[in-house]
Amino acid sequence: MENQLTPEERQILLHLARQALEAGVRGQSSPLLDLVNMSSRLRQPGASFVTLTRRGELRGCVGALEAYQPLADDVREHAIAAALQDYRFPPVQPHELSEIQIEISCLTSPQDLEYAEPGDLPGALHPHIDGVTLFDGWRRATFLPQVWEKLPDPKAFLSHLCQKMGASPDLWFQRKLRVQTYQVEEFCE
Repeated sequence: MENQLTPEERQILLHLARQALEAGVRGQSSPLLDLVNMSSRLRQPGASFVTLTRRGELRGCVGALEAYQPLADDVREHAIAAALQDYRFPPVQPHELSEIQIEISCLTSPQDLEYAEPGDLPGALHPHIDGVTLFDGWRRATFLPQVWEKLPDPKAFLSHLCQKMGASPDLWFQRKLRVQTYQVEEFCE
């Protein structure tokens, strides 16, 4: 991935995410963000996902596929949303904060993936590199590249992604879907 964050920028984002997470869970406002004194990379529009784990188990994950606000703001917003708005989990409680680990994934711009036939799709993917978004009408679902660790087989990866979208697991094989791929720069506390 080009234009990677410096170690200092990564630490700033992790600090901002932690600050926002703790304030949000406690019902407080996040401190004002001083974008003027941040690096240009943190002020530029960026898309991120923030993943929360507790004792190694997923506790929340929320993000954006496309950049629409400064990266620093995006990370803060998604840290709070991962804790309080991931519909799969109850909101994070204050007593959990010391056990929550934060992982940030900064995304490249999504690219449409061209393939000829449904059966060609698994071979067009780059396991452990590509994040994948499937589209079917108004429905869509994405898996970050980190999901390849749990689902290394491209066919199983696609089937689980279809299920996440609320579709039949073999939808990707039944007909050609719109597919986008992206890569991430991932780092954690």
